[in-house]
Amino acid sequence: MNGQTPLQGWTIVPTPQTMQHKAGIALLPMCGRINEARAAGDDRYILAAQLIDDIRAATGLEWDIATGDRWPGFITLTILDNPHAHPSGSYTLDITSDGVTVVGADFEGVRNGVQTLRQLIRQCGAALPCLHIEDRPAFETRGYYLDVTRGRVPTLDWLKTWADKLCLYRYNQLQLYVEHTFAFDGMSETWRGSSPLTPKDILEFDDYCAERGLELVPSVSTFGHLYMALRTQSLRDLGEFPESADEPFGFIDRMRHHTLNISDERAFALSTKLIDDYLQLFRSDKFNICADETFDLGKGRSKPLAERIGVAAMYADYVTRLCRHLETQGKQPMMWGDIALEHPEILEQLPEEVILLNWQYDPQVTDEKIRTVAESGATQIVCPAVWCWNALLPRIDDAWNNITRMARYGAQYQAQGMLVTDWGDLGHVNDPRMAIPGMIIGAQEAWNPGRVPDEADMLRRISRLEYHDASGELLDILARASHAACFQWNHLVTWLELDDGQDGVNTGVLQTIQGLLPENERPDDVIRTLQNESRTPSLAESRRILLRYLKHHIALGETADHLLQTSARRISAITATAGPRIAGNAAAFRVAIEGQRLLNRVGLRLASEAGVTGTLQSCEAIQHDDAANLAAALEIWMEAYAAQWSMTSRDSELQRLQEVVFRVADHLRSASRVQSVL
Repeated sequence: MNGQTPLQGWTIVPTPQTMQHKAGIALLPMCGRINEARAAGDDRYILAAQLIDDIRAATGLEWDIATGDRWPGFITLTILDNPHAHPSGSYTLDITSDGVTVVGADFEGVRNGVQTLRQLIRQCGAALPCLHIEDRPAFETRGYYLDVTRGRVPTLDWLKTWADKLCLYRYNQLQLYVEHTFAFDGMSETWRGSSPLTPKDILEFDDYCAERGLELVPSVSTFGHLYMALRTQSLRDLGEFPESADEPFGFIDRMRHHTLNISDERAFALSTKLIDDYLQLFRSDKFNICADETFDLGKGRSKPLAERIGVAAMYADYVTRLCRHLETQGKQPMMWGDIALEHPEILEQLPEEVILLNWQYDPQVTDEKIRTVAESGATQIVCPAVWCWNALLPRIDDAWNNITRMARYGAQYQAQGMLVTDWGDLGHVNDPRMAIPGMIIGAQEAWNPGRVPDEADMLRRISRLEYHDASGELLDILARASHAACFQWNHLVTWLELDDGQDGVNTGVLQTIQGLLPENERPDDVIRTLQNESRTPSLAESRRILLRYLKHHIALGETADHLLQTSARRISAITATAGPRIAGNAAAFRVAIEGQRLLNRVGLRLASEAGVTGTLQSCEAIQHDDAANLAAALEIWMEAYAAQWSMTSRDSELQRLQEVVFRVADHLRSASRVQSVL
C-alpha cells in the first residue's frame, strides 16, 4: 500500500514508507506480556510501559513486562542483528495472529516502531490488523521548536505531555526558546516575575525527553532579542540603545530591536555566561545560540565599529567567536540563518561545524533561500511554522502550505532535517493545544514528505487519530473557523499600543501597521498616508488609520459570526462523541472560538467609533451592540481563558493579556458613556 489514499477505520501518522496488509486479525491476549530486549537501550522499559498504558486504555486489560529469552511475550521489542546496515531510526513491524514484533536498527528505531504500534492499538483496541511494515525517516533530524519566553512559560507537566505527543509522532529533537524565562544565577532582575524555568526543571525534563528518544537541545538568545535583559539596571548599558530601557513595556516593541552592543567586550562575557551556565544542564552535544533578527546592530552604540568594518563583518566575527567558544567544549553550534541570508557574504565566513536553521514562514515560500544555503556548502535544517502566533485560532491552511513546501525543498537540497517552529509573539495568546494540527503535519512531512499530498486527506487522518473523530471533519471545521478571524489579537494589541502612554503616538508601532496585511491586500490610500512623513498623526488619527487599513476585514465580522457559532456547535457535537479523552481540547476550541467572536465585535465597535463605519455595511447593526454588554462579555471570557491557561502554563505573563482585555473593556464603557451624553 502506498499510503496515499485514506485508510478505512484507522490510520498511521507519519505514514510508513511501505506497508503490506495480511489476511486476518491479531487478537491481543487477555493476559499478555511485552518482552523488551535489553539491547534496545531502554533501561527503564519506557517503551514497553507506553504500550501497556495504551493497551489498558483501549481494552481495560493489564499486561506484564519482561526481558530475556526465558520470558516470551506476545509483543516483542528488539534490535536488528546487524544494525549498522540500516539507517538510524528505521524499523520493521510485523503483526500476525501469533504475535507482534518490532525490530529497530537502534533505540530510536525500536521507539519509532512502538509508536506506530501504539497508534494502531489506540484505534483498533485488542483486534489489530495483520500487516508488515518497513519504515525509515526521510530526515535525520525531526525537531520541534517551542517558544517558552514571550508570555507563556509551560508547566513541567505540560512540557512532559508535549514530549509524549512528539514521541508518538516520531519527532527526535526538541528545543525550548528562552530569552529571559530561565532562572540564571545573578540575573534575577531579568527573570523576576516571569515564572521562569529552573535548573531542576531542565534536568528532569532532559531525562524525560531522553527516555522517549527526544534530544533536548539548549537554545537561548545570546545576541539579539534581549528585550527584558537590556531593560534592567544591571545590563542596560550593554544594549545598542540603552536610552530606550525605561520606555513602557510593549508587546510590539519586544519583537523589534534589543541587540547587544558587541563593540563592548562585556557583551561577549554576557553571551558566554548564558551559554556556559545553560549547557551544563543538558546531555545534548548541540547548542543553539539563536543570533537572529539583530535589527539594530551597528545603529546605536556600535555605530563607529560598523562604519569602520561593516555590519556583516561585525555579525560574522561575533557569532564565529561564540561558535568557537562552544567548539572548545565539545558542542556543535546551531544558529538561525536569517542574518546570514540577508548578508550572504557571512555564509562564507561561518565555521564549517555550524548548523544553520533556515526559517522561512511564508505559506507560498519558494526554494530560493534553501538553495542559497545549499550552494554555500553549509549544513542546514529547514524551519517552517505551525502558524499559531498572534491569534486565538490556528491558521491550519497556512501551516500546511508552509510545512509541505519547506519539507519538499529540504529533501531537494539535502537538508539535515526539519525543525517545526511554534512561536508565541505578543504575549503568546495562542493556546499550546492549537499547535497540535501543525505539529502533526510537520511530523508527517519530516518523516515521509509528499506521501499525503492532499490537505483535506491529512486533516481527516489527524482528526481520526488524534481527536478520535470518526467523521474526520473536526480539523476542517477548525480550519474554516480560522478564516473568520476578521479583527485579530495583533490588531487589538496594535490599536492599544499606538498610545505611547503620554497621550501621544508610538511611532514605532505606527510603522508596523503595513505588516498587518499581505502586500496584495494593502489599501493604497492608507499606505500613502502611512508613508507621509511630513507630519506625525495624532493618536486618534493613528487609530483611525489602522482601522481604515483593516476595514475590509473588519466589515466581514457579522458574516463571520455566523460561521464561528456554527463551528462551535459542530465541534462541540463531534468532541462529545469522543468522550473525556479530548475534553481539554474541546474546552480550548470553545474558548478560542468565543474569543474570536468577541474580537470581531470589538473591531466593528472600534471602527464605528472612529467613523470608519461609513464604509461598512454593518454600521447600523453596530449601533445596537451595547458597548457595556460587550465589555462584560470580554471580562467573562477572560475568566474562562485564564482557567484554560492554567491547564498548560505557569502564571508567567497572563496578567499582561488580562490587562489588554480589561483596557479594551474600560474603553468600551468610557466611549459608551460619552455617546450617551451626546
